[in-house]
Amino acid sequence: MDLIQHIRQRAIGTNKRIVLPEAEEERTLRAADDIIGENIASLILIGDEKVIVENAHHWDLKNISKATIIDPINNPRKQYFAEKLYEIRKEKGLSMEQALKLVEDPLYLAVLLIKTGEADGEVAGANNATGDVLRPAFQIVKTQPGMSAVSGAFIMVLKNESFGQNGILVFADCAVNPDPTAKELAEIAVASAQTARSIAGIEPRVAMLSFSTKGSAKHAKVNRVVEATALAKLLDPGLLIDGELQADAAIIEAIGRKKAPGSTVAGTANVLVFPSLESGNIAYKLVQRMADAQAIGPVLQGLAAPINDLSRGCSVDDIVNLVAITVNQANGF
Repeated sequence: MDLIQHIRQRAIGTNKRIVLPEAEEERTLRAADDIIGENIASLILIGDEKVIVENAHHWDLKNISKATIIDPINNPRKQYFAEKLYEIRKEKGLSMEQALKLVEDPLYLAVLLIKTGEADGEVAGANNATGDVLRPAFQIVKTQPGMSAVSGAFIMVLKNESFGQNGILVFADCAVNPDPTAKELAEIAVASAQTARSIAGIEPRVAMLSFSTKGSAKHAKVNRVVEATALAKLLDPGLLIDGELQADAAIIEAIGRKKAPGSTVAGTANVLVFPSLESGNIAYKLVQRMADAQAIGPVLQGLAAPINDLSRGCSVDDIVNLVAITVNQANGF
């Protein structure tokens, strides 16, 4: 059984409530039918109920009747959600009139369902840009306590099982922060370790990457990684983490022993934290293409609830898989 099948299997029967705010969209509705059929999650579908029911009938989808459907326009609880949103955003200048309009937006309503405890997570983006998906999340759910950075991790599954944990590694940040501070790097490390546990199912050994290993080069960028490593240890004293390490010292045991003798991570790292978005994004794409590796993600980290963004070119399977990932994240909260 491959990793994505393990992720799906771990989601089954946990009954986490995942909200899909693009439920009138064909791929999303087909994915919802599969998710319910496989018992991966309990679903809340946002959209015009008549349209959803008619589409389900037209596409011969048998399981949609088991989902909760909320019409954002004709929602009998619109006032309730508007008041919640107004309380959260009034200090930012939001009026009650604006709140009443925003709760008709499925992306805002989805996040409000999470905020009020009526949903455990959200998957969106099949029909909406990343910024539109994340804006309500940043405004309403915000980040985890003690976290200021949201980041994106990829779970890399390599055919060569000598790397990472039987070929499984977590790469971050590959999606969000162009130039993270030392504090943000530390938070990315802690969040990536959580992703390794909750989604990849591995015990994290975190390498903070640089172009230097243990002082072999002197530069302000190296100092930032060293500082980030120390801060991460303060954030999570039990975390197995080391840095600064070059990539080969992090993942090749013989080189790790030579360049960083005595390190508990060097040579055996399965979580790689890159010093910048450009290095992380380039690395995951190179490994994916040149090593024919599977890249699962990006998985958003650091938010106070699991909210994940799809590519607008996603397939039905992509949506099912990301919902299963979101359920695994919710199980880890």
